[in-house]
Order: sequence, then structure tokens, then C-alpha cells
Amino acid sequence: MSVRACRVGGGVLASWRFHADAADLAGQLAQAQRLGNLGWSRWDLVTGETDWSDHLYTLFGRARAAGPLPLERLADHVVPEDLPQAEHLMRTLLGRREPADLELRVRVGGDVRHLRVMAEPVLDSTGEPVALHTVFQDVSQRRRSAEMLAATRRQLQRERRRIAEERHIAVELQRAILPLPRGPRTLPGLRTAVRYLPAQSRARVGGDWYEASTLADEEVFLAVGDVSGHGLDAAAAMARLRNALSGLACTGAPPDRLLAWLNRLVTHRHRSLTASVVAARFAPSTRTLVWAQAGHPPPVLRRGGGAELLSPPDGVLLGAVDEPRLTATTLTLERGDLLLFYTDGLVERRDRDLSAGFELLREAVAACCGAGPDDLIDHVLEALGAANPNDDTCLLAVQAT
Repeated sequence: MSVRACRVGGGVLASWRFHADAADLAGQLAQAQRLGNLGWSRWDLVTGETDWSDHLYTLFGRARAAGPLPLERLADHVVPEDLPQAEHLMRTLLGRREPADLELRVRVGGDVRHLRVMAEPVLDSTGEPVALHTVFQDVSQRRRSAEMLAATRRQLQRERRRIAEERHIAVELQRAILPLPRGPRTLPGLRTAVRYLPAQSRARVGGDWYEASTLADEEVFLAVGDVSGHGLDAAAAMARLRNALSGLACTGAPPDRLLAWLNRLVTHRHRSLTASVVAARFAPSTRTLVWAQAGHPPPVLRRGGGAELLSPPDGVLLGAVDEPRLTATTLTLERGDLLLFYTDGLVERRDRDLSAGFELLREAVAACCGAGPDDLIDHVLEALGAANPNDDTCLLAVQAT
């Protein structure tokens, strides 16, 4: 008996182990349903019986006491717009007797869920469908994420179009207000050349500008400026400041007074705006250059075989303070002297110190072997490399004749 009991015990133990394995498997299946947010069903097309997994009741928002949903009532829960897809599903399964995989929107209470339906028919020996095996997976969160991503992409596309349109308008405004002459120009006592390099980034149209014109008394007015910001606002501000300074220059006032008046315009009418400017008046009869600056990089003078950055007179950015201290200084040019005005995009780079940029510029001007202002600009741009990716650059070179 003990042996029998041992055998019985072995049988009981084996049976206990079998049920423990079955319970563990059921727990794993329930966990798989929950983690995958899916459930499965079997519709018997002969007897009409239906079996649902536990989680399928959750997907359809159906009480377990109500039992599985009959196959013929499945369409009642599909949103009207997706009924053609539901009909296609049944034609594929029952008509063509092929597996199907598609997505349907199903109403669950006041909510709409996106259910992926993966189904296949069970065929008898004659090839007739006798049952349907179906897996439903709730992909609503994935679909909402995809819709949000698509909406974000559409918004980005609209923003890109807006930026492109704004850049086009800004560029056209620059071209209309800031014509760039081809080759050197001759002004009283000077030969001049100018170059404008847009930022490598297409979205960062800047507010850099220049002025080189003859005044009524045969003096020459020279200026280079840079308005803060980028885009259409910067281009429009550039136009206002350039035109204002050009008009003020006709009064015959010295450059420091012109910049003081321009600062008053900025602080009174454009409080959020700042700008840097260097302005000069050149008298050809004496080759005297009187210049002032407002927070702008100093010009570089090339004389003989050397070059130096001029010591700047007092000045701060336009718009920084209401009553800035602005002074002017005088430089007498010799025949053949070259003077380079520029905006900070020429020397500023994120990967180097500003002082290093100034030194590179000075060395490039000193090493120039060309004889004219156009040659100087070409050599400087070649020596300092490509245009600044983040800022426009404007260069104005003048040579005393």
C-alpha cells in the first residue's frame, strides 16, 4: 500500500504540478493581453457559439455578465465611416477565405477606439469556413500619437513656408533698399567697393547695411551698420535707420552728432531695437576722415605694408541708453591708403574668441597684395573663410586717391 500510496502520491503530485503549470500559463496569457492591450475571440459559424478572452470585454467596454458579442452585431459598434472596411473584412474572411488585417474605429460608450483586427477563417474539409479566429488590439494611443505627429509635421511645414516667405520678402526689401554695385565705384577722392554675404542659414536674414554717397559740399558720407535680430523685422528696421541716417547726414553735422540724433530716434520710437553703426565724413580736399561709432567694430587701415585696427572713439550701441557718450576722431588718409569697414559677422564665430577674429582680420588686410578696394575684400574673405552661418556680413572698402 505504501508503494501504491507512493504511486498515488506521485500521481497526485503530478496532477498538482499540471494544474500549477496551467494556472501559471493562464496568468501569463492574462498579462500578455494587458501589456499588449489585446484580446481574442472564436466565432463558431455552425453553432453560433462565441468565446471571448477576458481582456476583449475591456476593449469593447462590455460587461462579462452580458456575454460575448454575436458576430452579426459587431457592425453595430463600428463607426459609420468604417462600415465599408468592416464589410471588406467579412468578404475577405468568408468570401475569399483568406486572413485579414485592418483597422476599425469602434464606439465604446462615449469614446471611439482604434482597434486593429487580425483574423483568419477556419475551414472544413470541403474548404468552407466554419469558424473565425480573431485578435483585436487597441491601437488608439498609437493612432493618437501618429495624428499628433502628423499635426506637428503640418505645423512645421506651415512654419517653414512662413519663414521662407518672410525671408523672400526680407531679401527683396534688402535688394530694393540696399543696391550692391558691381565692381568699384568712384566718389570724390575715393574708390569704393562693397560686398554683402548672407548668413549660411536661410532663415537668418539680417539687418546689415552700408552707405557711401556724395554730399552737397562734395564731401563723402560713409557708414556701415548692423540692426539686432533677423528676418523681416530686422530688414525693415535696417531700412528705417539707414534712410534716417542718410537724411541726417545732409545737415552737415559731424558723425558723432548724427549718431546721437539716430540714438534718440531709436530710443523714442523703437524701444526694443538696438543697432551698431560706424559713420564717417571724408573731405577729399584734405583727405581728412572724421568718424564715430556706436558699439561697432573699428575699421582696419592698410598703409604701406602694414595694417592696424583703428582705436575707436567713445560710443555704445544705439538704443542702449538715452544719452550715450559719443565722440568723433579724425584720421588723415594718404594717397593709396585702404580702409575697411565691416559688420561683426566677418570676425565673430562661436568656436573662437572675438579678439582672435580681429587679429585674423588685421593679418589678412596686411597680407593683401592687391592694389584696390575690390582686391582687399576678395583677399579678406578668402583668408577668413566662408560666410558666418549665423549672421550676415557687410564689407565696405575705400581707398584714398
